[in-house]
Formats: sequence, C-alpha cells, structure tokens
Amino acid sequence: MSNPFVQIVEPLDPKQPLKKFFNLSKLGDVRYARLPFSIRILLEAAVRNCDEFLVKKGDVENILNWKVMQHKNVEVPFRPARVILQDFTGVPAVVDFAAMRDAVKKLGGDPEKINPVCPADLVIDHSIQVDFNRQSDSLQKNQDLEFERNKERFEFLKWGSRAFKNLRIIPPGSGIIHQVNLEYLARVVMDQEGYYYPDSVVGTDSHTTMIDGLGVLGWGVGGIEAEAVMLGQPISMVLPEVVGYKLVGSPQPLVTSTDIVLTITKHLRQVGVVGKFVEFFGPGVAQLSIADRATIANMCPEYGATAAYFPVDDISIGYLIQTGRDKEKVMYTKKYLEAVGMLRDFKNSSQDPDFTQVVELDLHTVVPCCSGPKRPQDKVAVSDMKKDFETCLGAKQGFKGFQIAPDRHNSTVKFNFEGCDFELAHGSVVIAAITSCTNTSNPSVMLGAGLLAKKAVEAGLTVKPYIKTSLSPGSGVVTYYLRESGVMSYLSQLGFDVVGYGCMTCIGNSGPLPESVVEAITQGDLVAVGVLSGNRNFEGRVHPNTRANYLASPPLVIAYAIAGTVRIDFETEPLGVNASGKKIFLKDIWPTRNEIQAVERQFVIPGMFKEVYQKIETVNKSWNALDAPSDKLYTWNPKSTYIKSPPFFDGLTLALQTPKTIEGAYVLLSFGDSVTTDHISPAGNIARNSPAARYLTSRGLTPREFNSYGSRRGNDAVMARGTFANIRLVNKFIDKQGPQTIHFPSGEILDVFDAAERYKQAGHPLIVLAGKEYGAGSSRDWAAKGPFLLGVKAVLAESYERIHRSNLVGMGVIPLQYLPGEDAGTLGLTGRERYTIIIPEKLKPQMNIQIKLDTGKTFQAIMRFDTDVELAYFHNGGILNYMIRKMAS
Repeated sequence: MSNPFVQIVEPLDPKQPLKKFFNLSKLGDVRYARLPFSIRILLEAAVRNCDEFLVKKGDVENILNWKVMQHKNVEVPFRPARVILQDFTGVPAVVDFAAMRDAVKKLGGDPEKINPVCPADLVIDHSIQVDFNRQSDSLQKNQDLEFERNKERFEFLKWGSRAFKNLRIIPPGSGIIHQVNLEYLARVVMDQEGYYYPDSVVGTDSHTTMIDGLGVLGWGVGGIEAEAVMLGQPISMVLPEVVGYKLVGSPQPLVTSTDIVLTITKHLRQVGVVGKFVEFFGPGVAQLSIADRATIANMCPEYGATAAYFPVDDISIGYLIQTGRDKEKVMYTKKYLEAVGMLRDFKNSSQDPDFTQVVELDLHTVVPCCSGPKRPQDKVAVSDMKKDFETCLGAKQGFKGFQIAPDRHNSTVKFNFEGCDFELAHGSVVIAAITSCTNTSNPSVMLGAGLLAKKAVEAGLTVKPYIKTSLSPGSGVVTYYLRESGVMSYLSQLGFDVVGYGCMTCIGNSGPLPESVVEAITQGDLVAVGVLSGNRNFEGRVHPNTRANYLASPPLVIAYAIAGTVRIDFETEPLGVNASGKKIFLKDIWPTRNEIQAVERQFVIPGMFKEVYQKIETVNKSWNALDAPSDKLYTWNPKSTYIKSPPFFDGLTLALQTPKTIEGAYVLLSFGDSVTTDHISPAGNIARNSPAARYLTSRGLTPREFNSYGSRRGNDAVMARGTFANIRLVNKFIDKQGPQTIHFPSGEILDVFDAAERYKQAGHPLIVLAGKEYGAGSSRDWAAKGPFLLGVKAVLAESYERIHRSNLVGMGVIPLQYLPGEDAGTLGLTGRERYTIIIPEKLKPQMNIQIKLDTGKTFQAIMRFDTDVELAYFHNGGILNYMIRKMAS
C-alpha cells in the first residue's frame, strides 16, 4: 500500500525537485510543536515508513498524541536510519547471519535474502589489548599482537563485508566506534534514495547514545535485535516518557566535562529514568561544546535512560564544519532541520517543548569528582576521595565496601621492580589509563591532560615505573592535535604513550600487570586501584587484581598516577617533591578552562579530520593484506576455535512449537542486586582454571593463545563455558566470590558450566533468581545466548536493565518479574526449591503467570514480554527463528 502521508512530501529546494522530504509542519497539527525534539524524530520515521502493515496510521497518531499516550504503555514501531556494531558484538552478528543463510537454505528458501537492508557499519575497536606500554613502539607491538591473535576473526569479518550488502567494515587501528561515529559516520540528516530525513542509529554497544550529543537519536540494543533491524524489521518499543533535563549556569574554571557527566549520572540515577528518554534543554546547554554534550550522552546507560538527547543547534552545525564534513551537505542539513522544526535555540525558552517531568542542574554547582570504587553512579568529590576510600576499606562487602579488618588498613608489602625497591598498600594505584570514548573524543579534557603533563614534567614530577600507564585515543585525530600542540612528548615522559586505538582498559583489555606487582597484591590481599577515564568500573571488569576502580577525567588520571595512591587529599598534600625539595600541589599544575580553550582553538582544525578520515578504510596495511573467501555461504572450519556455526537453529522447522509449561526447574544461581552483563558473560581474560580454558587446552592451545572471552564470541563452545565465569561472581549458594554453584541433586560444588551440563544430561530445566537491575551494563547478547545454551529457561528478577531484558526475549528465555513489593525474601524463597512455571495457551503482554514450588507454595510473577511483537518472538523460540521463518516462507 502507498504511504497515506504522501501529500506532505515536497522538495526541500525548488532547484532540486528530485530531493524531497516529508514536511511534518504540513500535518497541520498543533500538537507537533509541543512534542519533545526526540519524539519528533520517532514521528518522522513513522510518517515516512507508514505502509499500514509494519507501520500504521494509528502509530503516527499515538506518537503525535505523545502527551497523553506516554503514560499508557502503548507500543510504537521505529525504523532507525542505520545500525552500528563493534567487533565483539559484530563477529557473533555476522556468525548468526552466516548460520541463518544455512538455515534458510535448509528450509528451501533463498539464503541471499539474509542480507542487511538497513545500512550497517562495523568498527573493529574491541580486540586490541595493552600488552605493551611505556615504550615508543608500544602501539606497533600491540597492533601486531592484535593481528596475530585475531587474524581468523578479521578474515571472517572481511568475508562478511564481501558476502553481505550494506555492511561496511572500519578496520582495526582506526579508533573507538562511538568517536568514529561522532567524527565521521554520523550524517545528522540522511540523504538517501531521493529523501532527506533525520539520521538515527541503533548500535550493539550500550554507549551508542554518545551520538545523541550531536543531535542524532541513537541508543544501544542487543545484538539479536540489531540483526533484525538490519534485516528490515522495525524496533517495537513502548512510547517513552521524556524527562527534560534543564541546564543553567556556567561551569567553574577548574571543572571538566567528566565532572559534569559523573554529577549528572548520580543525579539521574536518583531521579529514576530507566526506560525513558532524557532530553537536555536550557541556556546552560549553549555553554557546552559538542564534545562535552557527547561525553554526557555517552554515559546514558550508567544513569539508566534509553537515550540522552541534545537537539541540533548552531553549535552542532559548527561541529560538522569543524570535523571536515562537506559544506554543501551541512547547508542542506540546516535547511532541512529548519523546515521541519528540529533546529533548536537553547537560549529561546519559547521553543521548550512539553516534558513528562523537568529536573534541573546548575552547572556552577559541579565540583571535580570521580566515581567508584565499583559502580559508575557512585560519585565521590575529589576533596572527599581519601576519606571515602578509607571508609570503603572497612565497610561491609558491597558496592562501597571491602570488609578489610581495621588492623590491616595500613598494611604494606615491599617488592622489587626492575632492580628497585617499592612498596604497595591499600589504595595504591597500579593502573592509570586514559581510555574510552567517553573522554578521548573530547579535546578539552585530552588537551587538559596534555597541559597538566607538561606542567608536571616541568615541575620535576614523575610516575612510578611499576604503574601501568597507557593512552588509547578514540581516533587518529586525537594523536594529531596532541602532537601538533606540543604536549605528546610530556605525556610520554610520564608513561602515557599511545598504546592503541580502541577501547582497551575500559572494557578489560588492560593486559597483564608486572608479576612482582601481582605477587605483592596477592601476598598482602591488598585493595589495589585502577584509575581510568572510562565509563564502567564494575568489579572484575578492568583487571582481576584491581578491586577498586575509579572513573576520572584524563587530567585526574595523570594526577593520581603521579601521586601513586588515591589516599591523598590534593588540597593539603603535595603530589610530590621535585629534585630541589619543593612540594608540588595539584593546584600548581592544573590548567584552567581558558588555557585549554586557547590551545583547542589553535590546534583542533578541520584539516586534521579530513586527513585522518579520508584514508580510514585503507590505511591499515595488515588489514589490506588479509585474504578472505568471496562465497555467499560461509565454509565453516571444524578446527577453528574462533568461528563456529552456532546450534541456535539446529532442528528448526517452519512449523511453530507450542510453548510448554516449565516443569520442576532447578535454580542454577541465586543473585542479589546489580548483577551485570560482565558477571554473566565476561569480556576479559580467560582464567587458566576455567571450563573455557580446559576446552581450549583440549583443542591444543596454550594459555598465551587463549585471548579474551570478547574475542571468542564467534565460538559458542567457548562462550557457553564462559557464561557466569566472572571471578567476582557472588552466588548466594556459595560463601565466597567465584564462578561456582551447587549441583543440588548431588550436593557437589561445581563450576557453573559443569553443573549446567549435569542438569542438561539429566533433562532438568534451569532458572536463575536475581534482585534489582539484573543485566546492568554493556549491551551483551552473549549474556542471553550463554544462559540459553546452559539450559536456562527463565530468569526471575526484581527488575531488569532494558537491553538485557530485550536480549533474553530475543533468545526465547522468559524474563519473569516479581510482583510489586515482593522478592525472594518476602516470598521465603531459598533457591533450593524446584519451580514449575505455568505457561498458559493464550498469552498477552505483561500478564501475570503462576509459579508452583515442590514445597507446595504458589505465587505469581509478571511475564515481561512487553509487546505483542515480543510474544511473537517467544512463540517462534526467539527473534532469529522468527526472521528465518519469515525469510524462508
């Protein structure tokens, strides 16, 4: 059927009659001008894609009537303009696509129908590790090792770029996905197939929201959901509430954008924005650069919102020019946004739309801060860091506690490193990393770090040689302006050499610590510290030996590296003493905002962006030299330990199977609150005593060749064994941290995978019990795929992180939620019972279902299939099965 809104289509420029747009102002509806700008983008997509099948006129009316319908749990479709993936999530996506082609062929369909119809970019940025640092050739050595470890994965991705249309690969060494998106891939306004329309994106990384800072609506989705979008399926979403976040005032001279985002993260966690859009407005927004806005939008997952949107304004348009975008395209971008009422003037309050609620922050009240020691929302003012850490030492084990006995708070351990004697204590910094898209995309904090390093070196300060320092810029542009501005050499003198272009320490690719340091930490059972300019600091993520990890701005990362400890009060204690005996305080070397802005204006110029990005797809010689097959169907290598055809579609038929009641399920694990996707499916090192290590050893690999879990997401045999393999896992069945559980039929304590295998062999289904915020953290589809392969049929939790719940649905695992006011404690559940989950024949979204225990107790829970589309996925055994049946028939 033709689009029912075709009457509002018109040329943007009469001189170019073939370049058209849907002029939403011609809808003649007064409600449009009151919609939040983020909702206007959902509306435009619904109008443009309206076909009365996937997108209906009723959907358009629901979005237009947002002010009323936002509270009614109404479902709307959204077709984003493009998809973005990184390699940790991109490899399993391409593996799934290859396996789906095989499955469609087996069912008698055309395998080439499995092909992205929505443009997709895959940026390889998650594979490089900090194996070498503090050397002038660290970058080259790390990149060489990256290719040595990942050659097979990279060849597979190169095959994918040839076999599938609309899939572009950005080679390793180019930068971090979200910074490359911000500086290069983002269009702001799309110009495709004769139409202008707003750029929008979903990505297989939770920090896809960073692009919201430029005015491109985007958020993270599970890899499974992204695959469906790539195949042309709209996202089915509940029309969100929109929290207006009003910024007023100006930041103080010594405050960084990192301090602002950590303050906002804590504030919005307290407000409660899970499942909602946040839209920024107010005169304070005009005080922020696009890089500052992108930093704030980047940490959207940490404050729990779906999106953190900054509408496009003249500063956004200026950024497109600064980053070397085509000036004619920029002109049409502005012209289009003006025509559809999507260009914002933050100083003009008459443009302020309606919001669900409004909260406010005066930027002048923000103070320098960090977050930690275990969660990004736990903000600590820098002035309180010493006291806060020492309180955490003795506090009960938890998010703000390590339960160290009082008589051990001042314990020290002596050790030798490279012929010199040193001493470690609780709070000693052993990792200091300038890393992560959150901050490396921001010239103000990167140049701030460089200027601080310059002043530190000139003042005679140094960093102890055993501290693992590193600098991993988000793009080549950062290296360019650090070098041109003259600060790179000072960073190097303090140990912050460029070690690679990728996520690195922020995702756990921090590489090994010196053996003598690890021995000292272990001997003293020390709470050693990592300080990083990242966005995640969950337990066990950064490094197994850093129990405390603090997020901080790049200048503060260097400051704590120089101090060598977080047990310092920068106001009253010096960073160090120079050769002349003079005490040097942080205030003596901290650059002001005016100093930084002067250098930024001089050295961050369009020519840099053009030079770096015009050769981004061809500059990596190792990538260019890779050979890859050109067959449309992938030839699986049975000897491969990286790429393996997954078992998800084994035995799949065109006929649907009726969902059955889950009878007598055992509880595999019982958790408390805030179990993250890092706990469920770690991305970092593979422990030598783990089931995954035993499997790889049986395939002839040595520990040096294990690589990381993240790099092996193309192999289900490794990933199933890596599920719940985090060394910091806290399972209520076990009295210590670790990836183990009780196999109840035998009473044995086993590795989680081994216990699950025992249950599977005996034909017993499994469930998982959890508290609040189950699945928080990264959008990790293996955190749903892994439990599915272990035989987990359902999860029963108090609440879910949005993306993880979606991933469970996508794999056909039932997300169950306790009724309001109930939890395992109030119901008296121990987890040692057996659970029968009654699945009725007729299902409806968010219905209550009955659960019976073998003790005779019965209670109800909410089945968290939130939309009719999600129920359709469940009836098909998951979203990928749904798509295969659709393509095959």
